[in-house]
Amino acid sequence: MFNRNFMRAVLAGALVALLVLAGYWIYERTRPAEPQAVPEYDPATLAGQRPDLDVPFVSTEYDIVRAMLDVAGTSANDFVIDLGSGDGRIPIIAARDKGARGLGVDLDPARIRESTSNALRAGVADRVMFRQQDLFVTPLRDATVLTLYLLPEINMQLRPRILGEMRPGARVVSNTFDMGDWQPDVRRNVQNTNIFLWIVPAQVNGRWQLRTAEGEGRLTLSQRYQQVSGTVEANGRSVPLRDVQLRGPQIAFTVDLGAGPRRLVGRVDGANMAGQGWQAARTGD
Repeated sequence: MFNRNFMRAVLAGALVALLVLAGYWIYERTRPAEPQAVPEYDPATLAGQRPDLDVPFVSTEYDIVRAMLDVAGTSANDFVIDLGSGDGRIPIIAARDKGARGLGVDLDPARIRESTSNALRAGVADRVMFRQQDLFVTPLRDATVLTLYLLPEINMQLRPRILGEMRPGARVVSNTFDMGDWQPDVRRNVQNTNIFLWIVPAQVNGRWQLRTAEGEGRLTLSQRYQQVSGTVEANGRSVPLRDVQLRGPQIAFTVDLGAGPRRLVGRVDGANMAGQGWQAARTGD
């Protein structure tokens, strides 16, 4: 009798324990999760998720944008490339106000999305486009106007590509920062902001064979950016050129081949240059 009552008690206790365990398991599975603590906002964390930009985004004032485009003489015939285009305002204003076509380049995808939306709102999405790209690999040859608001060291890194890739006569306009010892063709101050303009010069350094109605001569030119000097050898004498001017592909100089000084004005086209009554062909570097 004792053993039977004892066994009943044990079984009853075990059943109660099983019911308690089952109830706890159901409770744990169905109770709402406790809210997790929200970590404090860390700007450095957000910044770390963005591309590593060569130049921080700082927008250009609209009056400065218009002044840059005016200094460059921007027109409907131009293709404007803006390196580090931010919210796209320079290509957009070039298209809307000047009728130009444009390309904006930026590393930050958020800026590209913003620029594309801005172009749609401005009604110029058919004339401008925006590309997520490293400005150091962006092709420059098709640009007739290149706009910059970068840092001095970035300008200096771009300078060899500008001189080597862009066509003679293309214009480069920079907000605030210059190009080192490459002196600007135009410098203007607008609202205490310096705007610099360079006209990409033709490459004329080297030796040329000059032919004019007065005779022929060996022309030697020395060039540093748009600054040019030279001499011509003719009739057994070497005389310096005077007042040499180079503006894009346009060249002019005064020379005396023995019949008196004559002003020659012409255009450089690769390995040839020519004007009214004269021509020259490159013969060496």
